[in-house]
Amino acid sequence: MDKMKVSYEVLLGLAAEMLLDEAVLKFRTDKLYAAIDTALASGDKDTFQRLTDELKSLHV
Repeated sequence: MDKMKVSYEVLLGLAAEMLLDEAVLKFRTDKLYAAIDTALASGDKDTFQRLTDELKSLHV
């Protein structure tokens, strides 16, 4: 029974880690989209390029 409890705890830990990773990814993506919009509105081509490259690297 202890072995099953350990397995369950490991799976629960992995699920929590995956949930946290997904939340961080969504937060960072949302921040990048907002910054990209700002760069577009101000006509800052270099910042736009840098931010879109960073966004692409998040989803590889």
